[in-house]
Amino acid sequence: MNDEDGLRQRRPLRAHIITEETPAQAARSSSSYSGKIFRATFVTLAVAIFTPLVAAICLLESPIEPQVISLHEPPLQTGVLEPNLKLRKAERLFEGKLVGPESFANIGDVLFTGTADGQILKIEDGNIYTVARLGKPPCGTREFEHTCGRPLGIRVGPNGTLFVADAYQGIFEVNPVTGEAKMLIDSQKPIQGKKMSFVNDLVLTQDGRKIYFTDSSSKWQRRDYVLLVMEGTDDGRLFEYDTVTKEVKVLMVGLRFANGLQLSPSEEFLVVAETTMARIRRYYVSGLMKGGIDMFVENMPGFPDNIRLSSSGGYWVAMSVVRRNPGFSMLDFLADKPWIRKIIFKLISPETVVKLVPKYSLVVELSESGSYKRSFHDPDGLVATYISEAHEQDGHLFLGSFRSPFLCKLNLQDV
Repeated sequence: MNDEDGLRQRRPLRAHIITEETPAQAARSSSSYSGKIFRATFVTLAVAIFTPLVAAICLLESPIEPQVISLHEPPLQTGVLEPNLKLRKAERLFEGKLVGPESFANIGDVLFTGTADGQILKIEDGNIYTVARLGKPPCGTREFEHTCGRPLGIRVGPNGTLFVADAYQGIFEVNPVTGEAKMLIDSQKPIQGKKMSFVNDLVLTQDGRKIYFTDSSSKWQRRDYVLLVMEGTDDGRLFEYDTVTKEVKVLMVGLRFANGLQLSPSEEFLVVAETTMARIRRYYVSGLMKGGIDMFVENMPGFPDNIRLSSSGGYWVAMSVVRRNPGFSMLDFLADKPWIRKIIFKLISPETVVKLVPKYSLVVELSESGSYKRSFHDPDGLVATYISEAHEQDGHLFLGSFRSPFLCKLNLQDV
């Protein structure tokens, strides 16, 4: 074989690339592969589990059709609103002897209140007496509240009789001596085509001719107040009742949870708590602005309940839920997220939702023009809980509650 033949038979050499992974590189490669398998498995399981869960949630009915609620950022708790412990100086009275003393009125030294078991009570010389019962037993549970009755706002008229707003039945005049109760306004009778489902507070002119009162909703009852707040329902109204002509007029509509109200000392205007919106509106009942409406206090540090006169010429406002700033306010967070609120009430009962709201009691005193004068706090509600009203009498504040089994008494000289 000559050289030329040898050259033809030799094949060209091919380059061989040899790679050798280190143990660490091999481990990373294996780990990466295992990680991909785990993620794929996890995603598959998550889809398998949560797809039917989401479908089931979508099929569940929600008791509310939430509306978007436009709230401003809560005011800073600084200056006059600086947190303190002043409400903890209050004294608890009659603990375990009455439940939910919502509102107060006094004739001399005798105090009157309405409770969760449907009674109008008299507190005199350290003792409690039953004056009247507006509904019928059984009482004391949510199931029977609508037939038992729930006295809320209470006032004393010029003739020494009591005027009471019952959440379910309407407006009554009650003789504090005999206990005789006369219905003035039946909530079952529609006004301008709408029924009253949640009669809340009332106030009278000094001569007793006019009674002003609120109905928080034509849809939700008092026992469903959590649903009213979380839905953002705007069907609350303010009314005027003429005790002579028996005529009822609608003064304001479109209120989100119309609540406490108070006549100004001059009886020129009414201030009305719009609880869900954390504000107080003003309606002029006399003078040049009669029939006019404006804002009295906007963007409050909590959600206002009852409003009562202070001895300084201003107003006491009670709040059982506070909008913390700095801090977190659940209601503010959910205000513009109706879809979350809808899901919450598909899965959680209103009673459970109440337990999730932090206890923080607050009373503010407003000037006659609506500016903040001072504030009394009880962070965590260790003494005063679920407060609904601050009623001033003889240098003391009597603090009402819509659910606590006691009332509180605060000496204003101590704060």
